[in-house]
Amino acid sequence: MCGVVGIYSDKDISKELYYSLYSMQHRGQESCGIAVSDGEDINYKKGMGLVGDVFNEKELNDLSGNMGIGHVRYSTAGGSHLANCQPLVGRCRKRKLALAHNGNLVNANYLKDMLEEDGYMFQANSDTEVILYILARYYKGDIVESLKITMDYIKGAYSLVIMGEEELVAVRDPHGFRPLILGKRGDEYIFASEDAAIDILGGEVIRDVEPGEIIVVKDGKMKSYYYSENYKPLKKSCIFEHIYFARNDATIDKVNVYDFRVKCGEILAKNENIKADIVVPVPDSGWAGAIGYSNESKIPISEGLVKNRYVGRTFIKPTQEEREIGVKIKLNPLSSVVKGKSVILVDDSIVRGTTSKLIINSLREAGASEIHLRITSPPVQYSCYYGIDTPRRSNLIASQNSVEQIREYIGCDSLEFLSIEGILDAAENKATFCKACFDGEYPVKKIDREELLSC
Repeated sequence: MCGVVGIYSDKDISKELYYSLYSMQHRGQESCGIAVSDGEDINYKKGMGLVGDVFNEKELNDLSGNMGIGHVRYSTAGGSHLANCQPLVGRCRKRKLALAHNGNLVNANYLKDMLEEDGYMFQANSDTEVILYILARYYKGDIVESLKITMDYIKGAYSLVIMGEEELVAVRDPHGFRPLILGKRGDEYIFASEDAAIDILGGEVIRDVEPGEIIVVKDGKMKSYYYSENYKPLKKSCIFEHIYFARNDATIDKVNVYDFRVKCGEILAKNENIKADIVVPVPDSGWAGAIGYSNESKIPISEGLVKNRYVGRTFIKPTQEEREIGVKIKLNPLSSVVKGKSVILVDDSIVRGTTSKLIINSLREAGASEIHLRITSPPVQYSCYYGIDTPRRSNLIASQNSVEQIREYIGCDSLEFLSIEGILDAAENKATFCKACFDGEYPVKKIDREELLSC
């Protein structure tokens, strides 16, 4: 899960890229980067850390150009190293290309083997470099045709923004696993992972980039192409974008994230008979679900956990030790609110279980008499290969434990999850989702080497 942005304008846009990335900092906190083109050359700056730490005003002023792309990253394929920072910039057929990627390929290792046999040398270990090299390998002057060939090879999740010296290109994989949105401000075109990156610039969201779509902006004009002439969209938008990753103000594939989360809370509260005193959300992603739960149950909602706003999202920290320290720093219980109370604690998901355990322990210590945990998504039982940092199923607490065993481990008095049917009802059938992390039904299977070489 990363964030990408691309802007085509008639003026310098480095600061616009900066502000757009800043609005999507929640999508990745390990590294960031910006690349801009002035029509003749591509210049770029990237580094480890947050957007506000990597860039200063002088550096942004030096990145002069009317077209550019940007990226915020947390690592799912490849480690948290400077070499893996994006955008990646390379030279091909006497011209430069810059590329930023959100998602994961399921066949990156096999493609890398193939490229290395052809003499390619890799500087990083992310699948984004694989995409760049495949694109360069088949580029003969027509970016659209080379992208169609590239899309024949790469399998999995990818939302891309690509820039040459003269054109800006946006690409979404044939399933549309990861979001990519088209916006406009006057004659300016904007592509971004979420609405906020467009909204803060005063732009208007036009639509989602369609699965399998290739959009090219050149000479101030936009043209749309599709992966193949007989292409039929195979929409499988990632349900976890709506459950956790995206901001509340995002609308992805026609589903508003806030409305979806509130509805999930409402559905979860139906037919409940818990006699609790207060509903307490786990900040920040649990708030909308808690509002929905409170609305349906008529139990008042209270801020029982205070969040330190200067601590990042604990789920996307690179090590478990850092996650645990982050939780302790990040959330502090309000003893005056929870002491002696029966609490309905609402969170969006349980992945490893350690965060929930720490939160419940802290509420116990603050004097809560009962803690009933309600999760506005189903148990995460299967690994994700499309851009979520859950590659090992053994790390997922629900993969090997029943709901009762999870309850015992994390220490709450009762535990309930929303069903898969519940999340689909919350979306009101407005989108077709990938739910592989819940049901193990993977839209794109891993590809063996013989199958790869035959394509």
